[in-house]
Amino acid sequence: MRTPRPRTRLALLAALSLSAAALLTAAAPAADAAPARAFAGPAAAAPFKVLVFSKTTGYRHDSIPAGIAAIQQLGLQNNFTVVATEDDTQFTDANLAQYAAVVFLSATGDPVTTQSEKDAFQRYIENGGGYVGIHAASDSGYSWSWYGSLVGAYFKQHPAIQPATVDVEDHTHPSTAGLPNSYTHTDEWYDFQTNPRSAVHVLASVDDSSYSGSTMGADHPTTWCHDFDGGRAWYTGMGHTIESYTEPNFLHLLLGGIQTAAGAVAADCSAGSTPPPVEHGIHLKAHANGKYVTAPGTTQPLIAGSTTVGTNETFDEVDLGGGNIALRAHVNNQFVTAENAGAQPLIANRAAAAGWETFQLIHNSDGSISLKAAVNGRYVTAENAGAAALIANRTAIGPWEEFDLSTS
Repeated sequence: MRTPRPRTRLALLAALSLSAAALLTAAAPAADAAPARAFAGPAAAAPFKVLVFSKTTGYRHDSIPAGIAAIQQLGLQNNFTVVATEDDTQFTDANLAQYAAVVFLSATGDPVTTQSEKDAFQRYIENGGGYVGIHAASDSGYSWSWYGSLVGAYFKQHPAIQPATVDVEDHTHPSTAGLPNSYTHTDEWYDFQTNPRSAVHVLASVDDSSYSGSTMGADHPTTWCHDFDGGRAWYTGMGHTIESYTEPNFLHLLLGGIQTAAGAVAADCSAGSTPPPVEHGIHLKAHANGKYVTAPGTTQPLIAGSTTVGTNETFDEVDLGGGNIALRAHVNNQFVTAENAGAQPLIANRAAAAGWETFQLIHNSDGSISLKAAVNGRYVTAENAGAAALIANRTAIGPWEEFDLSTS
């Protein structure tokens, strides 16, 4: 594992318009070692060819052979040819033109050595080529600012390998469509010198509260794509471990990244804005009875009736600005709503936060909090000391409208 080291901050270039990549027909080679399960993505328009480039002049990952084998197997299963190389002299206009995408598989240091090779790769992207960056591809090309902008961000540092929660942000992009809303993955979690969100389309982020050692803060993208300088770019910070390349969720992610960067499958990679900060894993305990608020599901209302904390008693607090928040239940990833403008009990059954899902967060003098529903200006109460469902119908704050807020 590499010792983290500082890097020079380089400015990101603005994303430019997309053009089509040339797709060529070829036969796929056999893989040396193949995952047992077939990972079939959306049907590609035609066969295509990718170059997997894994030259390292810095730290070398022992997962590179597993990554090559996994990509070869994905090619066999999904109608694309894979050529693997560590020879940067292949970066010429004529040679690169045959590939729909070039995959930088943990290529580190300065793997594209000469200026003529760099210029050829830049022309390749400008002419509609595709780029896929995996893990340490962001720990590369520090003196090549165009490349840093192609990736989206340069590596900064990482803590020890450990499990963390991946939050899927885009459920329609082919690389993340069908993945769980959140799932646990073990990897070497990269922090980046800059947060790329303003210049890229974030597909998945990592929950910084689910592991230790991050310096990125609450907004921590880990997988993204963008239309760049005439071509297409897709990057994931995951992929350090050998085990990643047999993990179904990671292979699904990787396949969609290759297909979309190659232009074989359509995808929206327009840049998005930074979302509101999220405090993960909070719990609410009602002062009226000392019990935790629980969300039984999408059809049953919230109630302060649990003596222990589990998934049903866990929420995400989404900061909507201006002292307003929304609560998202972990049990189903749905937002809590003041149903029927507060005339019915609170229920976690909304896919997005709007007026009925907006609550003013009030900090009381005794350290407790109260919630006021934006839809009717009424306070949330643990009705009948927790014997009935929570409802936003009180005009003043008393013990039944006070809650203790804690985090996991």
